[in-house]
Amino acid sequence: MNTALYETYVQILHEELVPAMGCTEPIAVAYAGALARQTLGTLPERIELTVSGNIIKNVKSVIVPHTGGRKGLPVAVAAGVRVGDAGAQLEVLANVTEDQLPLLDEYLSAAEITVSKSPLRCPFDIQVRVFAGGDTAFVQIVGSHTNVVRIEKNGEVLLNKPFSEEAAQPPESRRSLTVEDIIAFADEVDLDDVRAPIARQIEYNTAIAEAGLTGQYGAAIGKILLDSYGDSVQNRAKAWAAAGSDARMNGCEKPVVINSGSGNQGMTASLPVIVYARELKASEEQLYRALVVSNLVTIHLKTGIGSLSAYCGATSAGAGAGATGATGTDGAGVPPSGAVVWAAKSAGEMTIVSPCTRPVISSCGSSTGIGSGSSSTGMRGVSNLGSCGTGVSGVSNSVGCGRSSVVSALTSCGV
Repeated sequence: MNTALYETYVQILHEELVPAMGCTEPIAVAYAGALARQTLGTLPERIELTVSGNIIKNVKSVIVPHTGGRKGLPVAVAAGVRVGDAGAQLEVLANVTEDQLPLLDEYLSAAEITVSKSPLRCPFDIQVRVFAGGDTAFVQIVGSHTNVVRIEKNGEVLLNKPFSEEAAQPPESRRSLTVEDIIAFADEVDLDDVRAPIARQIEYNTAIAEAGLTGQYGAAIGKILLDSYGDSVQNRAKAWAAAGSDARMNGCEKPVVINSGSGNQGMTASLPVIVYARELKASEEQLYRALVVSNLVTIHLKTGIGSLSAYCGATSAGAGAGATGATGTDGAGVPPSGAVVWAAKSAGEMTIVSPCTRPVISSCGSSTGIGSGSSSTGMRGVSNLGSCGTGVSGVSNSVGCGRSSVVSALTSCGV
């Protein structure tokens, strides 16, 4: 892999795998509110919040973190305005304390807050206009959770970035992703170059999954899966990701490391891989390289879909987790015999790799044997547990089958 592409892939992981507190859409609204208040320079008396339909859908019933169980768009924007830290971006509410909640309640009672649907066609649009006396300020975020495109104060434009009303176009760096290059990168990357985001993803996402399995959050899907279907590794892979989502979407005040702007996708791309790594007693190196594949394949799929769409992102993230695997020599330096062609149905690519004779385990809990000498052999299609990221799709045998070389097999609902 050439140096420029290598550095691009490292940069993508550092840009995408960042911490966020709570569901990212209400947090983005809170961030816009905090930035609007900062620009205004004083506490606003009135707030006009204008958001796209997808933002309304994703925020209206979700608990805003660090608000004591409060929900909805007015709460999200008011929390950002009254007690948020604009400099923290997606952790804008991370340092809110219980002592500050009365301030939030007082502000919600006193301030005039209106919410309306954006007339723009773009699926991700957040506009916050605030008023105090004769002063006004305006902040607009378009396309992704921290992409601030316009800031105004009293009609003076302080920031103006061009944007399209169509679905946001991914950065050019994301277009460089291919399954073949992702595999090559995962094989050769110096782990110190990606250790910080990957280690943080393991730590944060494991912690919130454990909270979901031990606490009382939402519908407790993770617990129900374990109680109903037992402690098999494939069931645990689903249950841990579901439990993390149970906690995150229902007010757990722990951060997650996101993928493609989504905490649920970040958990779905990582937790099944972590569960399998523990089951197989994989080395840290194998786990890190497998997570490199899972995360980059998820980002690759989401590049063509957009960070916010009607297409459930858990499918992409589940395909990313399901795409991870490891193969190599038989432990004595001898490559396994035969050849397997695995269809990597991503942008029409086909990757030919050495065979792995371990079974591929689907999210449904059944196995498909992969034998040497086979052709066009791959995983079962992805099934999605839950909706809008609450669950896991298509988990494969994520690490194992020899040394740390990483291969990918991806068949995901025709994607």
